Amino acid sequence: MSKSTKLEWRAQEEFFINLEPLQRGGVVPAESRKIALSYIDGYSTCDHCLGTLHILKKPPICDFLGEVADFLGMDRAILTHGCREAKFAIMHAITKPGQAIVMDENKHYTSYVAAERAGLKIYEVPSTGYPEFKIPPEEYINTIEKAKKETGELPALVLLTHVDWTYGNLVDAEKVGKICKEYNVPFLSNTAYSSGRMPIDGKEVSADFVTCSGHKSWAAGAGVVGILAINDEWTDKVFKPSQRYKVKPIEILGCSARGSSALVLMTSFPYVRERVKHWDEEVEKARWFSSQVESFGDVAQLGDKPHNHDLMRFETPVFDRIAQKHKRRGYFLYEELLKRKIVGIKAGKTKSFDLSTYGLTKEQLGYVIESFQDIINKLS
Repeated sequence: MSKSTKLEWRAQEEFFINLEPLQRGGVVPAESRKIALSYIDGYSTCDHCLGTLHILKKPPICDFLGEVADFLGMDRAILTHGCREAKFAIMHAITKPGQAIVMDENKHYTSYVAAERAGLKIYEVPSTGYPEFKIPPEEYINTIEKAKKETGELPALVLLTHVDWTYGNLVDAEKVGKICKEYNVPFLSNTAYSSGRMPIDGKEVSADFVTCSGHKSWAAGAGVVGILAINDEWTDKVFKPSQRYKVKPIEILGCSARGSSALVLMTSFPYVRERVKHWDEEVEKARWFSSQVESFGDVAQLGDKPHNHDLMRFETPVFDRIAQKHKRRGYFLYEELLKRKIVGIKAGKTKSFDLSTYGLTKEQLGYVIESFQDIINKLS
């Protein structure tokens, strides 16, 4: 084996406490791991192909997508290669280049890039800034009005990042949906960090579209896969088939996740459907963890307070001061945590860092808290 192809065996979940926000909601159950191995070869969903992925009965992808739509409170759902592809599919299907789109300042970069690719003019709803960085739903009114004034028409689409990837702030989607309904503007709720972790009902919040991330929040980290859910009125535009290849939806180029990632998503679904019922417990753990870490002094949790999500960002001058004098500089914290079998906080991060408590036990989180305190006591 050449050096370029030699890879180490990865065992983050088996031997470490992993705090990585991108991965906590994507931790794959044992049964799904077995499925991933058995469907790893090629286009493994295509053994009994009927022409396109979303109508397959064996494996039962068609039935699964019906259950997913119900789970999200939407009418229809389809697989995509990821949440970003789902967002772009919507933008490309229902807008024209040059039209306006409104999205929040805390959006994921892929929302912006998808809008750029679709040739849209982007208007951002501002956050409240440091230290909470909230997105007030009523600010959507001001931004919609600004877009209307400058372009001469209402925006073609409004996008809400339901939970942002930086601070873990949870925005009131129902209020944003109500505003969109009053303006008669299509509403896209990006639930990359919420659906699959917490209960979501698209109809309850007046969403026209819901996009989801399998590897971030649906226990499908084994592969890149997403979900695009819509209401029936948008079927002809968003799920429009090719004129020549009648069963191939244009916006996902016919078929999307054609292998093990789709099957892992399906196999994890019963587990996901059960775990969202315990969301309140996850929030309680996150708040407890935040209060314990802040008790060190010179540590502050940014974003919503009290916090409403497991993803959190901490400002950590106490660790940064240690880094200024430590021979390993900013890498000391990563290395000290690694000695204690804790991973997920990026190497070099000491001024601030992100983490997620999702799915970890209170005992595991207690060990993380003790480890932070031990490092401070040892090196301050």
